[in-house]
Amino acid sequence: MSTQHDLVAEFHRLHSEGCFVMPNPWDIGSTVALADLGFPALATTSAGSAWTMGRSDNQLVLDQVLAHIRTIAEASSVPVNADFEGGYADEPEKVAEHVKLAVATGIAGLSIEDSTGDSRNPLYGFEQAVERVRAARQAIDETGSGVLLTGRSEGFVVGRPDIEETIRRLAAYAAAGADCLYAPRISTVEQISAVIAAVSPKPVNLLVNAPFITVDEAASLGVRRISVGGTLARTAWAGLLQAAREIAEQGTFNSFQGLPNVDALFQDRPL
Repeated sequence: MSTQHDLVAEFHRLHSEGCFVMPNPWDIGSTVALADLGFPALATTSAGSAWTMGRSDNQLVLDQVLAHIRTIAEASSVPVNADFEGGYADEPEKVAEHVKLAVATGIAGLSIEDSTGDSRNPLYGFEQAVERVRAARQAIDETGSGVLLTGRSEGFVVGRPDIEETIRRLAAYAAAGADCLYAPRISTVEQISAVIAAVSPKPVNLLVNAPFITVDEAASLGVRRISVGGTLARTAWAGLLQAAREIAEQGTFNSFQGLPNVDALFQDRPL
């Protein structure tokens, strides 16, 4: 079995060249299935994990998130990156404390974002946002784990789609010690290229949650890492809700066709 040290080293190697897809499982079964399909790394999804508990995204508390991250990391045979949202704290000192707890779960990477959860002021002020990333970097360094730190700027998620401000923040996060940079929901060639140029040579993660680009096209732009957020979980929920609504509303079972043999995915695994 790979140690955390081995998984961290492999995760850093993956970011050194080329482009890889890092899909987001939400439970043990989806973790095992995705790793078995050959994906070289996985990432947790805050939304997907919340939905399994009957909550909406951003409603889980720190202890729930740490337990979920540990579960996914322990189930995975490949490196796992933790969607650690904003570090579950406002002040840099608390972010650092919580990052150390996340590192202890066995993850190979984690992200810290700059959204506040407050619709009136959806982004942390520039200086505080940078200090939060710097605190996360210092916390990781103090653990000696080498866990890869991703700095996320959430302007395009929270209704502040300003590419110049997004780039300013990502460049500052890179200077503060982020190993990888990420602006969820940028979706044009111009935006993607501008972010990559601004933070190069550090790698950039691209969120693909709609069919606006292919892996080859993203790679040709210089994207190093692709994740899908909660979109695989949403895809699974779409199938469940479609079938359940058909039964509830029509009394028919037509959705029960062409289904995969899920049991076969796991039957040869050791107990």
